[in-house]
Amino acid sequence: MVYLCASSGPPESDFACTVCNDKIYVAGGQPTSSNARGISSAEVYDPTLDEWSSLPSMSMLRYKCAGVTWNGKIHVVGGFAERLDSGWPSPGIMERSSAEVYDPETRRWELRAKMWQPDVRPTQILALDNGRLYGSGDCLKAWKGHIEAYNPDANMWNIVPGSQRTTRSSSAHPLNVADGTWPTIQPTYVTVAPTGTHLYFLVGYRTSGDLPRMMSMVHMFDTGTNTNYWTSFGLVEEDGEKEFCSHCCVVQLP
Repeated sequence: MVYLCASSGPPESDFACTVCNDKIYVAGGQPTSSNARGISSAEVYDPTLDEWSSLPSMSMLRYKCAGVTWNGKIHVVGGFAERLDSGWPSPGIMERSSAEVYDPETRRWELRAKMWQPDVRPTQILALDNGRLYGSGDCLKAWKGHIEAYNPDANMWNIVPGSQRTTRSSSAHPLNVADGTWPTIQPTYVTVAPTGTHLYFLVGYRTSGDLPRMMSMVHMFDTGTNTNYWTSFGLVEEDGEKEFCSHCCVVQLP
């Protein structure tokens, strides 16, 4: 069942969003006005009470950032960020690569430097049951050609072995991923959902030919194996062209 929940604070876009302990957390974003700067405010939604509550503000103005819950804390990563006391409207390199971490128990934010690449903003960062963070795309490429995992000890993102998948111009069938390739063209949309120790990539392709056709399928990557990392299934073909810009999520039914 889908129902309309209570409205949050001032309307905004490009904010970070994540779920922790059955509550929805949002932080940062841009107001709907012409002001191009981000905001530092944060809110939490309690579905049992159907109400939003204000949280302490972050230390930076931030928008087009990614939200993820990891180790029981809310992480707001990357994006366009600037210090509240900087006086400059342009975000710096250190700010863009930083993250802000919120602890629901202490109700405090902690600034974490250099947690992301400073040159591009993230799209999705996902946490799996193995306790690790994963990313596979950014604002320039929805699919980088590989999956990266975050190493908190080194504060670095490293390519996950066996995750490399490239595209090429050929007649390779999309289900044949054993040779390290994906379909013959770049995907028109890619979105990812985490379940257990698996990453599910929902991907749409535009097939070649005189008449346009869309081909949608699912690629699953298993982070808990040392062989046969990828499995593909759910192939659906449709006439015409479609463009999607969205994120998927995992819903656990009772």
